Amino acid sequence: MDDQIGLKQVPIAPHVLIVDDEESITELVSTAFELEGFITDSATSGRKAVDKVSRGHYDLLILDVMLPDLWGVDVCRHLREGGVKTPIIFLTAKDATEDKVEGLSAGGDDYITKPFSLEELIARAYAVLRRSTSDNNGVSSNKIIFEDLVLSLDTYEVWKAGHLVTLTPTEFKLLTYLAINPRRVLTRAQIIENVWGIDFQGDYSIVETYISYLRKKLDVSGASLIQTIRGIGYSLRLPNS
Repeated sequence: MDDQIGLKQVPIAPHVLIVDDEESITELVSTAFELEGFITDSATSGRKAVDKVSRGHYDLLILDVMLPDLWGVDVCRHLREGGVKTPIIFLTAKDATEDKVEGLSAGGDDYITKPFSLEELIARAYAVLRRSTSDNNGVSSNKIIFEDLVLSLDTYEVWKAGHLVTLTPTEFKLLTYLAINPRRVLTRAQIIENVWGIDFQGDYSIVETYISYLRKKLDVSGASLIQTIRGIGYSLRLPNS
């Protein structure tokens, strides 16, 4: 099976965090991004956003400026000062030029005002993501890092506790799906759909088989990161966390 799956076919779904205290907006934006193949998460305050970014990997932040605790500009400034380079698009009702300048000066990558077009927001998201995949020298820096685990989405290499781990294409796809959803409990059905595809007609026990393969290769270096959530599925997290 693995020999039939080319490395270039590995699906990488961008992970976006949508930060807004209006539930109707987070639901609307989340639905639009999910239809585009993104994986979405949300936060209703600045402090919750900072906490989520500190604990997981995101490819993009959609950040409202007027939040109930920390304003979005302050959240952005805090993240940038902490070394977080995740692209940030401000989403706000404030459209004065000085507000836009302040947001971009704080480290934002784009600024879109309410009311907004979902099509425009998604187009800008793709543009920001394209710009963020390369540094000034054109060298791609598209990696997922969780604890002592590092995945390169450009070279399809994996390191665990500093040791290179050789994976098959299907193992890499499975680990990538777990890694872009850190600490989230994923069911077997979700894993099958996102790794093997919605047309998969085989035995769902293949998930357990490949989880076992990954553990044998990864657990020899450092703590085990793939946890079984009994009766539900699997999660990438530290033991007992």
